[in-house]
Amino acid sequence: MTYIEKLSAIRNQMKADNVQAYIIPSADPHISEYLPNHYKCIPFASGFTGSAGTLVITHDFAGLWTDFRYFEQAAEQLENSGFELVRQKVQHAPEYIKWLTEKLDKGAMVASNEKLVSVLLGDLLTQQLSIKGISFANKDYLSPIWQDRPALPAEKAFLIDEKHTGQSVSSKLAQVREAMLSSGADYHLVSSLDDMAWLFNIRGKDVSYNPVVLSFALINQDHAKLYINPDKLTADEKELLLKSGVEVFEYEEIENALKHLPDHCTILIDPKRNCFAYTKLLPVSVRIIKETTPSTNLKTIKNETELVNTRTAMRKDGVAITRFLKWLSENIGKTPITELSAAAELRKFRAQQEGFAGDSFTTISAYGPHGALPHYGPTEESNSEVKAEGLFLVDSGGQYFYGTTDITRTIPMGNNTEEESIDYTLVLKGMIDGCKVRFPKGTCGYQIDAITRKPLWDHAINYGHGTGHGVGYFLNVHEGPQVFNATATPVAIELGMITSVEPGIYRPGKHGIRIENLVNTIADVTNEFNEFYAFECLTIAPISTKIVKKELLEANQIQWLNDYNQLVFETQSPFLTVDEVAFLKEETKAI
Repeated sequence: MTYIEKLSAIRNQMKADNVQAYIIPSADPHISEYLPNHYKCIPFASGFTGSAGTLVITHDFAGLWTDFRYFEQAAEQLENSGFELVRQKVQHAPEYIKWLTEKLDKGAMVASNEKLVSVLLGDLLTQQLSIKGISFANKDYLSPIWQDRPALPAEKAFLIDEKHTGQSVSSKLAQVREAMLSSGADYHLVSSLDDMAWLFNIRGKDVSYNPVVLSFALINQDHAKLYINPDKLTADEKELLLKSGVEVFEYEEIENALKHLPDHCTILIDPKRNCFAYTKLLPVSVRIIKETTPSTNLKTIKNETELVNTRTAMRKDGVAITRFLKWLSENIGKTPITELSAAAELRKFRAQQEGFAGDSFTTISAYGPHGALPHYGPTEESNSEVKAEGLFLVDSGGQYFYGTTDITRTIPMGNNTEEESIDYTLVLKGMIDGCKVRFPKGTCGYQIDAITRKPLWDHAINYGHGTGHGVGYFLNVHEGPQVFNATATPVAIELGMITSVEPGIYRPGKHGIRIENLVNTIADVTNEFNEFYAFECLTIAPISTKIVKKELLEANQIQWLNDYNQLVFETQSPFLTVDEVAFLKEETKAI
């Protein structure tokens, strides 16, 4: 079926059910950011492959709501699909709800597959649509038309040892149960795959880049029940889980378990990380406590074992980056290099590192104008040759059995313009200020975000994405609850949190610049004014100074840059060849 034919088939079902609008979110029943192929509904229906967006279909209009990161990609991929691009003003905001309330008449019906709708979104849709007299219903219009739909993944999972995680499953469950008691919850439903992975020390290959396993958990004070395809675990692994107080059940049995919870009990459900459909399975007398999953806050604070192992991962990853930079400098202009071949070469250098388990996301290998697309991913059609001029932005990361990395370097390739040099220096100023900031305990991410942006704001420049996101431990490269962005998210930056610092400047048709380090929150100073925290830079990879406009940097920024590059040289040198050390010495020389 073509996309036009699929759209027509969806509309035919809508007409049969008297549904005036149909919503297709980018999600699965675990409300994941990255999806198994079985749940890639938006690519199936429209051809759009970005990681954020929502399709809304009425009888006379079909649109994709997405944010600025995907405007150019969406415009290209939606061509001849029957869908139009609707440019969101605020990232992740469900702006289509207001559009629906303005377009639809009183008495209209809006529908969606509620397994793909978060509790938070389901409540919002129900409330805001009802104000206008519009109802919200549960309908699945994709399954009937999705021929040869990919099956749910069946790859094996595996347990990781306490010596690598620093904490046992039983200890983690005890912490969760303590939080349940504080909230007054008898039961707790866990659906989010990264929380499942952390809580049960389990990893897998069910989702690209994220080492997670499709599973649910239902926990009370006496039992922890893990709902998973049992074939994913060996008999020995099931026995190990049982010794930790965890019983294994079939993945699909979670629905029956929810239907048969005891009357008048209370259940803790994270409204952002559970699907709307499952709340409707609960007996009517069950009271729902809507709070953040306790493990979300627990796993974002890395323990000492996780931090020690992450530092090892960062050092090894930095060695791979240095070898890639050396390869690039020695081969550019001599051997044809493209965005795709460069990304493949970088992965090869990472794969040489002990413990490498794969990329942590699709490498953004963006030369020249492609760098102005913050989430650009090269394809065979878009694949540009990398030349010995301009700027080459590479945002990449690795999954290691002892940590997760995420790093961006913008590489000056030669013959750079004055504008490129100024923009590069301003981004570097922002990144340095974000990394070297001292802040009082209780500071939230939006305050760090503003400090990082100020050097760009001083020149009336801004960027549309957030400044930073949390990063997991051999887990999702995007991890909450902390974020560095303009949203006034009331989450304090705590000791042991790993977060990215990644400002950027994007000039469409010209270039894009982003420089990113991961940082760990550490104690700094305690005095009569407060406890003050600072950041330890975990990323260990050279930052190019070739086109830095030194006059735009303050003395303390120059000192930070020189100290950082010296740290990179000292940390990496013992693991490099003589030639590689010589290359790195030149790359990290003081300015």
